[in-house]
Parts: sequence; structure tokens; C-alpha cells
Amino acid sequence: MATSDGADKALAERLQREEYFANETFEGVDLQGLELRDKEFYRCTFESCQLQESRWQRTVFEACVVRGSNVTRARFLSTGLREVRFEGSKLMGIDWSDLSSNPELSFQECGLSYCSFVGLSLRKTPFLKCVARESNFYDLDLTDADFTGSDLGGSNFRGCMLLRADFSDTTGVFLDPSVNKLKDTRVPIETAVGLARNLGMLVAGFHDEAPKRAGRKSRPSP
Repeated sequence: MATSDGADKALAERLQREEYFANETFEGVDLQGLELRDKEFYRCTFESCQLQESRWQRTVFEACVVRGSNVTRARFLSTGLREVRFEGSKLMGIDWSDLSSNPELSFQECGLSYCSFVGLSLRKTPFLKCVARESNFYDLDLTDADFTGSDLGGSNFRGCMLLRADFSDTTGVFLDPSVNKLKDTRVPIETAVGLARNLGMLVAGFHDEAPKRAGRKSRPSP
């Protein structure tokens, strides 16, 4: 369902009026700032859409795909995401903390910078080849989550369950074991070296040798 500028208004009105949408493709839609509540989308695709600062309340997305779209600073309030895939989309500045419990979602090649993920179960969630700089990951269950190939520079992980989480080939990730639970967590060598340095250790081949303490000079004989 590709839309022109003139059709966007009519589509917005339809979205406001109807409650259930199934097996539809919304392509090139400009719905910036749209506020919707109590809707259900089943097997729908949002392709190359402009959804900045849209607001979705008590809405359910099931088996949906958001591809190549701009969803920056959107709000998802008591919204259920079940088997939802975000691909190649801008999702910056979103607070995902108000999602309904146990969301099922995946991210691939998305912009997730300046986001907040707080108090959610995101077990087995893929964050593949994403840019998630300066984002907050607090009090999450990230067991078996996969961050392979993502840029996590400046992001904070605190109070997270990171059992078997995979951070292979990530950049900029720092995981503090004193405030997170780590076991069989895969990290790149740079992360391991940075953690060692933070704990006061120097890793041979990665850190300069610590300056040796000069010995005490012997006093001349009287």
C-alpha cells in the first residue's frame, strides 16, 4: 500500500477509525506525530515509513516487520511486541521501558543510539550490526542475547543478567562484573583487556609496561 502525500491523511484517518489490521503493507507512509491507541496489527509490514515521534498506546504488533523506516523518539506505551523485526531502521531516542511484559523482538542494522531499555526480559533478543551508542541497558534479562557486530560505545549496562550473551565483534562495550551477572559471556579481546586494566592489571602485549620503582640509593660511606 504505497501512499502519496495526499493519501497520508486518509490513511491516518483510517488508522484512527479502525482497530484491526492484518496482512497489510504500509509503504512510504508519513505518520509523524500520529497518536494511536487500542489497535492490533497482525503480519503487517511498515516499509520506508516516517514514524518519528509517533505514539502507540495499548497496541499489539504480532509477526510484523518495520524495515527502512524512521521511528526516532516514538513512544510505545503498554504496547505488545510479539515476533516483531526491526531491520535497517532509525530507532534513536526511544524509551523501550514501557513495553508490555516479555516482548519478542529483534534488531538488525538499526540505529539504537540514545535509547533506554529498563526492567525488561529480552532473553535471546538479537541486536545484530546495530549502532547503539550512549544507550542505557538497566535491570534487564539479556540471557542468550546476541549483540554481534554492534557499536556500543558509551552505552551503560547495569543490573543485567548476561548469561551466555554474545558480544562478539562488538566495539565500545564495557561490562562491569560488579554490577552485572556474567557467566559464559562472550566478549571481544578489547573488552577483556579494558576490564583487566580497570581492575588494576596490565595485559602483556596490550598495555605498556608499568614503570619500575626505582631502588633506594645507597648512602656514601662516611
